[in-house]
Amino acid sequence: MILYHYPTCSTCRKARKWLDENGHEHTLVHLVDETPDRDTLADLWAASGLPLKKFFNTSGRVYRENDMKTALAYMGDDEKLSVLAAEGMLIKLSLIHI
Repeated sequence: MILYHYPTCSTCRKARKWLDENGHEHTLVHLVDETPDRDTLADLWAASGLPLKKFFNTSGRVYRENDMKTALAYMGDDEKLSVLAAEGMLIKLSLIHI
C-alpha cells in the first residue's frame, strides 16, 4: 500500500496513524517531492470510483491562486490529470493506492 501525503498535514498524519494502528504496512510518498505521474493518477482515479474533481485540493493556495475552479471547467479529463501530475500541491491529501 502506498500513502501519498504531505508530512505536515494533520489529515495525512491521522491517515498514517490509522494505518499504523490497524497493522497496514505502507510506503509513504511525499505528494510534492514525488508527485505521482499522469498514468499513476489515472490508475488511482479509476480504482477510486470518484469523480476526478475530488482529486483536486480545492482549499489549497495553488488552486485558488490559479483560479483552477474556472480553468477546470474548460479542461478534459486528460488535461486535468496532466495538471495534477505537474503540481503536487493541487492533489487532494492522503491518496492511498493498494
